[in-house]
Amino acid sequence: MRRLGRLVCIFAFAGLGIAVPAMAQSPDSITNYSEYSKIFSSSGQPTEAQLGTLQENHVERVIYLAYSDHESSLVGEDRIVKNLGMDYVHLPVAWEAPGKNDFYMFAAIMEQAPEKKTLLHCQVNFRASAFSFLYRVIYQDVSLEDAKEDMNSVWAPNETWRKLIFEVLLENDISPHCDVCDWEVQ
Repeated sequence: MRRLGRLVCIFAFAGLGIAVPAMAQSPDSITNYSEYSKIFSSSGQPTEAQLGTLQENHVERVIYLAYSDHESSLVGEDRIVKNLGMDYVHLPVAWEAPGKNDFYMFAAIMEQAPEKKTLLHCQVNFRASAFSFLYRVIYQDVSLEDAKEDMNSVWAPNETWRKLIFEVLLENDISPHCDVCDWEVQ
């Protein structure tokens, strides 16, 4: 009842032409949203309204890792994000053939301004959570165990993505093995 009363007041003020400040929403409604720190998160595809919510929550940069012609991509996402005043980077990563260079280009973008509050996303947060895992372990000194647990809360990487993860970790002198790291494909 209390919520209904607030809505009635908002609509009443709006009908009088009085500006009512919007309350910042939480981005938790975005598919598979994962917040790793106050300045870094990943998710699946946000809607236009959810991009507005991200801007209200002070996100400064959006990085998109899937192809823009995917059936569930947001048409005009680049323009929407730019019109909201956020930086937008599109780095299309082939689902069936992710490359080490894809990851390193993402990492270079992050390292160019590591203090920028960033959302990394793809369609369902599989690509993004894998890149987040690697970035956090290699560049942010997050333990393999913690980063793997966060990635596993979204998905267990398939053979293609596990191969990429292992190659990048080993290239950075990091063993992919730990006491709680189960890399078996489910």
